[in-house]
Formats: sequence, C-alpha cells, structure tokens
Amino acid sequence: MLLLWVSVVAASALAAPAPRKGGQRRGAAGVPNVVLVVSDSFDGRLTFHPGNQVVKLPFINLMKAHGTSFLNAYTNSPICCPSRAAMWSGLFTHLTESWNNFKGLDPNYTTWMDVMETHGYRTQKFGKLDYTSGHHSISNRVEAWTRDVPFLLRQEGRPMVNLIPNKTKVRVMEKDWKNTDRAINWLKKEAINYTEPFVLYLGLNLPHPYPSPSSGENFGSSTFHTSLYWLEKVSRDAIKIPKWLPLSEMHPVDYYSSYTKNCTGKFTEKEIKNIRAFYYAMCAETDAMLGEIILALRQLDLLQKTIVIYSSDHGELAMEHRQFYKMSMYEASSHIPLLIMGPGIKANQQVSNVVSLVDIYPTMLDLSSDPDELTNIAIKFPEITSSLDQKLRSIVNYPEVSASVHQYNKEQFIKWKQSIGQNYSNVIANLRWHQDWLKEPRKYESAIDQWLKTHTNPTV
Repeated sequence: MLLLWVSVVAASALAAPAPRKGGQRRGAAGVPNVVLVVSDSFDGRLTFHPGNQVVKLPFINLMKAHGTSFLNAYTNSPICCPSRAAMWSGLFTHLTESWNNFKGLDPNYTTWMDVMETHGYRTQKFGKLDYTSGHHSISNRVEAWTRDVPFLLRQEGRPMVNLIPNKTKVRVMEKDWKNTDRAINWLKKEAINYTEPFVLYLGLNLPHPYPSPSSGENFGSSTFHTSLYWLEKVSRDAIKIPKWLPLSEMHPVDYYSSYTKNCTGKFTEKEIKNIRAFYYAMCAETDAMLGEIILALRQLDLLQKTIVIYSSDHGELAMEHRQFYKMSMYEASSHIPLLIMGPGIKANQQVSNVVSLVDIYPTMLDLSSDPDELTNIAIKFPEITSSLDQKLRSIVNYPEVSASVHQYNKEQFIKWKQSIGQNYSNVIANLRWHQDWLKEPRKYESAIDQWLKTHTNPTV
C-alpha cells in the first residue's frame, strides 16, 4: 500500500509542494531538491547486516548513518523494464501490463517527474531509464513470448568472470561514469543557479552483469567484470557459498530458470565464489558513483537542501538457487536497497515496513497539489473509490460495525434516561449544550424520541 511509505517517513520531510509563482520557494527553509540514483541488479540485503559485511560500501553506509534505510524494500517485478515502469508510473505491473523488456509504459505516459515539472521543478535525467522499453534482441522477445511452450532451451551464456589486472583501474564501467560526470556537471553549471527546486535522476547499469559476445549473435549478459581495485573492497572470507538442491529435487520453475540461464552444469566452489566476489566488487563501484553525486552536492553547498534517494530496479541472484541474473521472487532477486537522507529525514533510522518501487511515485508527489488536504478527490475518481470501498469491506464489514455502535449508543442512553427518571431533560439542560437546549427543549426532546424509535439496519 502506498500509505505505508508515507506513514513511515515524515510527510514534511518528503513533501514536494509546488513553488510559489515567481520561483520563490515556500517557507523559510525552502522546498528541498530531490536527487534519485537508481542502479541495476543491486541486492538490497547488502545495505544491512549481515550482507553489508562482505563488501565496503562507504557511501551507502553514509546514507544509512545520516538518513533512513528501509529493510524490506522490494521490486514489483524482477525484470529491468517492468520494474522501472512500476517505479515511474506508481502502478503495479498488472496495471502497467509491462511483462518484459520489450513492453513498458507508453512513451507519452505522465511520470512523477513530469508532474513535478508542471509544478515548477527543474528536472533532468541521465543514464539508464528503460521504463518504456529496455534492452531486448529478437531472441529476448521470442524467449519471453514462448515461456508457455513445453520445451527447454538455454537462453544465456554460462556465467563467468573477467578480471582487469590493472590494480589502479577505477572506472571499469565507463558509460556509467560518463553519465555520473554529466550529472555532476549539470549540478555545477545549471542546478546551482536555479531559484526553483530541482529533481535530478541518475540511472546506472552497474552492478548488472556485462554482455558476453562470445555467446553468439544474440548474446546475453553473463559476464561479471571488474578490476583488482574493486576486488580489494570485497572480504573474500565473508562470501557465503549458497546451498543448492540436487537438480532432481528442484521445483520445476527453478529447474526451468537454472536451465535457461545455463546453470545446470558443474560449478566448482572457486567458480561460485569468484562470481559472487566479482558481483560484490561491481557493487562497490556502484557505491563510488553514488558517492560522487553526494560529494558534489556537499561541495556545492546543496546537500543540506537536497533529499537524496538510492534504490535499484531489482537484485541479483549471483548463483543463489543455482542461478544468476534476476527473474525470480527469491530474496536475492527481489530485495532492493532503499535509502533516503536529507532535510527532515531521521538519521540512523531503520524501517521494517514493507515498501516497493511503486511507493516512489506518491513519495515524490506527496502534499504537492493539496498540501492543506482541502480537496475531496474521492468524488473525482468514483471507480477507484468504489474499488477501495470493496477492499475495505473485504477486511471489515464496516456497515455492520457502525450499526453495532449505533445500537450500543441507544441502549446506553436508554439505561441512563431510565436511571434518572422523567427529569432527564432538566439534566441535559445543565450540560455543556444547555444554552441551545433551553431555547427549545421540546424540539430536542422530540428529536431524541424519534432517534430512539429508529432501528439501525446492519445490512446497509
């Protein structure tokens, strides 16, 4: 439920009301800017114990210390495009109907960023978006469409590692670093000069595995690629070798996933540990790019005026359940990071409430068009109102409960009335409402008599 998010984090901290005309920010402190960094394939369990013991993530730890971390944040669909369609639209996958990386939102769909822009925010996006369409070859599409066909075909290259021996090589994922640089340059050259609040989005591809051209023309992304510089951030002794069921005992869905991901062959413990170590090293590089954004905000004196949010589209199995990649609702695949820090956000707070990517939409737009809550939007959306009413009735029969309360009130009043005899009107005349009662006592006595005669209908 979207209200889970709003109830957990103070509304004042996450509110994004529209600026006043003329670009003036509302209130003495001003409306905060928002920076959202979303990576790909980041296992959310790495942001809290014991997962965070396996790799050094200094800037994720900084966000935890200075902000709020959500321990149970999940993707709405463990695939790139469907998960991002949910995040940008605020709608669940069955409503976006984004079933694979070929099918996302309509290109003209109004996202939360579009709404914020219409309310006076300056907006900018860099890097991976993938909410209208993601990476997909003809092979990807055919594979997605034929999942119901009763056959097994390997769809990915066998997971492997590839090491850059240069110990000083920091910028391994050059495309992500270039987009990070572009975002920082925008902050330095444009955002710093704005009188209006801004929203900046940075989408990273890491720590998604790299393409594997050796697998053929329609290659997948099965290569975990990093350098010695990032591998040194990983505590190899803390890497857990996941337990696997024998192939013959696997659930059919798991076997299908392992087979199509080319993971049913033999793997040595060293291979599994290397794949996991390289993945964690890629997470460390991701953390460093997040850090560059945070440091730039600090250097520009914008950090204390900006809400920073970090999340991911889904996780990465990294050989858990004899699989890599995602496309599974197991924890490694579905659990995502969600960290928030900034003005009004509680520091060093961990929240256990279950939240998901769809909650980012209402969070961005909270108290924007009706900060004083004066507009009854229920009358504008009768279908949604009816749907919510039916959901509420499935939890509690509130007409019956309401009737029970009304009946209780009558019974208690009758007992009280009988206990004091016929002079109850005189007693009421001396209660808090006596001034109005004394003006027309007969009128009000008649109203009470009529009320007592009316029977409550619990089936309404």
